[in-house]
Amino acid sequence: MTSIELEIDELKIKLKKYQFEYYVTGKPIVSDREYDRLFDRLLELESKYPELKTPDSPTMRVGSDLTHELPEVEHTIPVLSLDKAYSEEEVIKWVEKTERNTGKSLSFVLEEKIDGISIVLYYDRGLLQRAVTRGNGSIGNDVTANVKTIGTVPLSIEYEKPLAVRGEIYLPKSLFAKINKSMEADYANPRNLAAGTIRRIKSSEVAKVPLNIFIYEGFFAEEEALSHVNNLNKLRALGFRLNSRTTIFDHETIGGQFNDLSNIIERMTTERPDLDYEIDGLVLKVDDVQTRESLGYTGHHPRWAIAYKFESPAGITQLIGIDIQVGRTGRITPVGRVEPINIGGATIANVTLHNQSYIDLLELSIGDMVSVSRRGDVIPAVEKVVEKSENSPLWHMPDHCPVCHTPLIQKGAHHFCPNHDCPDQIKGRIRFFVGTDQMDIRNLGPETLDVLLEKGMIKDIQDLYTCDFNSLEGSEGFGSKKIKLIQDGIEASKERHFSTVLASLGIPDLGKRVAQLLVQNGFSDIQNLIQVAREDNWETFASIPGIGEKMAKNFVNAFGEPQLLKQVQALGDAGLQMQSRDAELETRDGIFMEQSWCITGSFEHYQPRSLAETEIKQRGGRIVSSVSSKTTHLLAGEKAGSKLNKARELGLTIVDEQTFLTMIGQE
Repeated sequence: MTSIELEIDELKIKLKKYQFEYYVTGKPIVSDREYDRLFDRLLELESKYPELKTPDSPTMRVGSDLTHELPEVEHTIPVLSLDKAYSEEEVIKWVEKTERNTGKSLSFVLEEKIDGISIVLYYDRGLLQRAVTRGNGSIGNDVTANVKTIGTVPLSIEYEKPLAVRGEIYLPKSLFAKINKSMEADYANPRNLAAGTIRRIKSSEVAKVPLNIFIYEGFFAEEEALSHVNNLNKLRALGFRLNSRTTIFDHETIGGQFNDLSNIIERMTTERPDLDYEIDGLVLKVDDVQTRESLGYTGHHPRWAIAYKFESPAGITQLIGIDIQVGRTGRITPVGRVEPINIGGATIANVTLHNQSYIDLLELSIGDMVSVSRRGDVIPAVEKVVEKSENSPLWHMPDHCPVCHTPLIQKGAHHFCPNHDCPDQIKGRIRFFVGTDQMDIRNLGPETLDVLLEKGMIKDIQDLYTCDFNSLEGSEGFGSKKIKLIQDGIEASKERHFSTVLASLGIPDLGKRVAQLLVQNGFSDIQNLIQVAREDNWETFASIPGIGEKMAKNFVNAFGEPQLLKQVQALGDAGLQMQSRDAELETRDGIFMEQSWCITGSFEHYQPRSLAETEIKQRGGRIVSSVSSKTTHLLAGEKAGSKLNKARELGLTIVDEQTFLTMIGQE
């Protein structure tokens, strides 16, 4: 090793230690001047000898001036929301229910719920490979360059195996006002400023903002992950910054008189204003990892954790009007307009009023003084009338649609506009159809669609495929380049799978998962669905596991509607996939639905093993870390070990690598 290499290594070791002491322990051990001197020297050497610069160098935290996009990345771990409770009683009931479901006494961990930006850090071979936002839970944005500027995020760790950790990025409250002013920004609260910062294009700008992080979950290999507390201790030993305000409860303290739990919730709620970071609740988690696996997940949240949300911040303001919104299905939703009021760091001007029954319950009139809260610190709602306005009648839903003036009809608690050609319904249908979660037609945002509708160039979904977009050239905001991008997006959408097209038609209850179920059960052609509807044979749909009687009857009604049949014909004529071009291939997209897979051993094609996890998840399967009676399949590589023996004892389906490749069509 040369003298230059030795000096660089020595500088890196010193700077990493100084960064850790400064950012993680909050106790700097050298002066800023000494730190800057060493840092500048390392920067100088790495500039002169770029071949010696490594991904975990302390200089990587400076951030680059190069612009970059925020690409979408698929998560390899469950990144779900949390079930919620709004009272101590609800938390205690959840604890009792969880213990009943497991049939044993449990220990729990209570943590603060940081109000920041959820992030997943992926490490492999000891280096930070990716930092990904939560996104929609399946796919997030890659913000690695920006997150590397945060001093408390380790760029390297002494752990060679793949490791994913979840954390929350936040901006300290004490710095919020100063930073907000210096950036000439107008963010309402620290969380919004942190969110805006972490998504900046230039990481050098992110580096100027003193963001921080708390890590709260680590996904270690099964044989290493005994308990949540054990995982936290290992994360701390690896250099991650954890919140020390964590409490452990056993069965005696929770399952008995609940005094400790109630007292600590009360204390932590009282101490909330004195913290230098925002929290919007507390999180109670089952400690034992194996018990977590047995409890499993819903499509929305893990069954082994619950968030206790603080009482919603509220304020008093005046209701100055009620507007009517018409959704794509014709559903009418009243929205209250209130005198703008700041609640919990956000300015509230509009509140949901749900339906006429909700308004009747409140006995609401325009002009009333009302108590408005942010439920769960997010959704603005009217809680009650504080003071009635004088001589103002109770508000009632109009008899006719405010957009097309068609008489409204009532179904249950909700009102609907039955006019399929109502302009707002058309607009809603088109926006839904082109959305990223549906046909994903790029460059057709709301503003562009509004222009097309205003000019009469489109009147419904099918018109997107016959529209003369070239006639827009010369209009404000529409150059030849943008028009070409729109046309390319339209053409690309013609290659979407039949199941995607089916889910994009906006039929109630027919989302992506149900569309895949239909394809898997033989409905690989739109005409098959239409024929069942023509015969009024809803039992055929209801016979499919996962589709009930009500849903089946909705499908029969939908596929019998003349408007939908006309639309389907036009979309088919335009070149969209109205049948599966390869029914077997499309069915494979969901071949692992309702299955729980455990992966063990080493593989030739899947290094790291998370690549195999992705293949299973993409086809509807669920990944578990341990073998149990609820596991359906074991993907076994070389040196599978004890999991293979246990799978054999339980009679599970055991799949080797070559068989797995054949199953997913990659043999």
